Amino acid sequence: MSNKRVVLNTKNHKLMIHETATSYLFMLPFMIFFVGFVLYPMFMCVYTSFFDATMGREDIFVGFANYVQLSKDPVFWKGLWNTLIIVLVSVPVTCAFSLWVASAISKMPVAATSAFRCIFYLPVVTGSVAVTVVWKWMFNNYYGIFNYLGNNLGLFDERINWLGDERFALGCIIMILLTTSVGQPIVLYVSALDNVDKSLVEAAEVDGATQMQAFWKIKWPQMMPTTLYILVITTINSFQCFALIQLLTSGGPNNSTMTIMYYIYYNAFKLYKYGYGNAMGVILAIIIAILSAVQFKLGQEK
Repeated sequence: MSNKRVVLNTKNHKLMIHETATSYLFMLPFMIFFVGFVLYPMFMCVYTSFFDATMGREDIFVGFANYVQLSKDPVFWKGLWNTLIIVLVSVPVTCAFSLWVASAISKMPVAATSAFRCIFYLPVVTGSVAVTVVWKWMFNNYYGIFNYLGNNLGLFDERINWLGDERFALGCIIMILLTTSVGQPIVLYVSALDNVDKSLVEAAEVDGATQMQAFWKIKWPQMMPTTLYILVITTINSFQCFALIQLLTSGGPNNSTMTIMYYIYYNAFKLYKYGYGNAMGVILAIIIAILSAVQFKLGQEK
């Protein structure tokens, strides 16, 4: 009997080793991709940030000089301030608007709900270049639709150079970012509302709870994981706002729409100051990590 148990345990052990090895073999392509295109570039970004790295010569070790230079760079601080404005405006507005729209369309018939989800999700799957070209035409100070409507409705007398005026340029960027950011949160919130325990809502309404009370006391706590995910993803996307800046304003006028992502691109790929650009990338990654950790902490407490 003991010999049979030994043989059986040996077979089980071999089978476990075989299954484990097979699992790792299936994971191997992804692990190679992850190490080669995620971990290694991250390491090189941090490593190169301590060098004066450019094209045509060997890298020169400068220690923390790039970070010291960052602390004295007014364009970097302007870009950081603009980026924080974009995040502080777009993240809460996106979440609140998405939740409001999702609450409204989730009560409609299934066909109407599906139609509205498709409509709001279209800007997400549409190419960013195509969306930006349309908005650039709408903001044009000669034949754009906003100037046309404003002049004909008597809202203002002169044409406004929306993207060329420091007073309006950043607001225009934020508005475009909002229209391209609400699609995914709306779809996620509709799904979260569908998964809310309907029996708890009905019991609360029987006990005399209003719709608002039922929402905040029952629906909202059950949607917190979805809300946390939306907050984190929207925050990261807002910090990484780049395509709109590059295609519409290039950081102008007078750095009024400069963001950290565009300033990284400008230094690394136009001025070829790779070490300096990587130092900014490290700072940006630290800021995003801290904000994400705070959001996770607050979400877990609630």
